[in-house]
Amino acid sequence: MNDFFNEAIWEKAWKEHGERVVNKMKKTGIEPTRSFDHKAKTFNEQSFNEEGRKRTTRIMNWLEGQGVQFDNASVLDIGAASGVFSVPFAERGARVTAVESSLPLIELLKGNITKFADDQVKIVPEPFEDIDVLARDWGNAFNLVFVSMCPVILDWDSVEKILQCARDYCYISMPAGSMELSLVNEIWPLITGQPFQSKHLEFGYLLHLLYLKGYSYESLITRETKTTEVTREAALQEMMNWLRSHGLATDDQNRKLVADYLEQAYPSGKVTIRQSGRYGKVLVRMQDQSMYTRKI
Repeated sequence: MNDFFNEAIWEKAWKEHGERVVNKMKKTGIEPTRSFDHKAKTFNEQSFNEEGRKRTTRIMNWLEGQGVQFDNASVLDIGAASGVFSVPFAERGARVTAVESSLPLIELLKGNITKFADDQVKIVPEPFEDIDVLARDWGNAFNLVFVSMCPVILDWDSVEKILQCARDYCYISMPAGSMELSLVNEIWPLITGQPFQSKHLEFGYLLHLLYLKGYSYESLITRETKTTEVTREAALQEMMNWLRSHGLATDDQNRKLVADYLEQAYPSGKVTIRQSGRYGKVLVRMQDQSMYTRKI
């Protein structure tokens, strides 16, 4: 039981887990900083459609409900993608530094911020992992540091680097369990002979180490679901990427197995995919560490 309160053991376990994740991705040909390149356009469309804007607004309203103010605030958005949050941050009056390494997403981001003044959203087109935050004078430089579903967080050291940039608040969201895709539930048993099992993920390490290290924070775990419709060809590619990322063969045999299933199950050529999962959100208070009460 003493190990439960041992910071070093938790840090070591998370670091080893993060190294396994990165090595597994690279072994299957996936570069973490470029993993969204192939679906940048689709991601951008889903981020700014009605459903996507509602998701963004819910998170921003939750932050404001905890005392975060955006008007004239400095925000560091790490893993900004095409501006899913950078754009609404700027719309609410924030000055945003958007860090993004995917070239296709950067191009989409540039197009999405043309309505703002030149200095309101500054794009930093490089991986956050490569940035020396002290050399950039980013230490305690931002009212809010915002990291949403970004693979930059692999261990406690990466969290400390992020926290180092925050003056008032730091928001981090991560998966709290494996992503659940309806199509995976259909196809996984065909490949493995077993149902797909969701796993607990790194959010547990984050919360426990924040607790052990004495930070003050609010946390929230929710289940989110969205539905998309794609072509059979896109669904086939998505499943091949999924199998590869989980260490399964993407040879001609499995490709034909998936393609035959899609053709039989979705004769119209359109595949409806429901994506759901448990997602964790945490807002760390860097200054005022007492409980926030909204003034009525």
